[in-house]
Amino acid sequence: MSDRIRAVLEQRIVDGTLKPGERLIELNIAKEFDTSQTPVREALRELEAVRLVESVPHRGTRVRGVSRQEMTEAYDVRGALEHLAAELAAAKFQGDVAELRTIVAALHDAARRADGEAYARRNSEFHEAIVRRAANQVLLDSWLALGFEVRVRLMLARHKQLNWVEHAAEHDPIVDALEFGDGALAGRLLREHAESCKRRWCELVRAADDCGAEEAAPTEAPAGCLS
Repeated sequence: MSDRIRAVLEQRIVDGTLKPGERLIELNIAKEFDTSQTPVREALRELEAVRLVESVPHRGTRVRGVSRQEMTEAYDVRGALEHLAAELAAAKFQGDVAELRTIVAALHDAARRADGEAYARRNSEFHEAIVRRAANQVLLDSWLALGFEVRVRLMLARHKQLNWVEHAAEHDPIVDALEFGDGALAGRLLREHAESCKRRWCELVRAADDCGAEEAAPTEAPAGCLS
C-alpha cells in the first residue's frame, strides 16, 4: 500500500496536480486510499528521501519548491561526481561497454517516441552504471542522494518542447571514450553534459544568463526539475 501511495503522489507531483508548497495531509490521504496513516507516513518518508516533499515540525508535509541556487549547485555536484566516476571506472569499461550500448540504444528509442517515463529510467540507468563501476560506495551514495530519475521525469513532464533526440545523442561520445579506457575524456564529457543540462534549465525558467548571479531574483521550480 505504501508503494502504491508513493507512486500516485509522485505522479501527481510530476504532472503538476500537486504544486510546490501544497500541503499533504496524512489523514486525507489515508481516507482516499482507504487505509491507515502508517503506509501514508512511509510513503511520505520515501518521497522526502528523494526530495520531492519536505516535513517541517508543527507545519506538516508539503511539496518542495527548489530555488535556482539549489538547482545550479546540484548540476555542479552531479558533474563533479560523474567526472570522478568516469576516471575511476574507465579501466573497467575498456573494451567492454556492451551494457552501456544497450542502455543508450533504449534511451534513443525512448527519445524518438517522446516517452518521458522510459527516457528518465534509461537516463538514470546509464549514469548510475558508470558510477557503480567506479566501485566507490561513498561516491555512489552521494550520487544516489541527488535522485536524478525523478528529476528528469519532472523536467520532461513540464517542458515538452525539449529536443529529446539531441539530448540523448550527448551520451554516445561518453560511451566511446569509456570503450577506449579514456577516463579523462569521459569525465570531461560527463561534466560538460551536466553543464549543458544546467544551461537548458536556465533557459527553460528564463533565468539570467549567469544562473548563479546573486543579484538576480530566485526562480522557484518544482522539486527535482533537473535533467
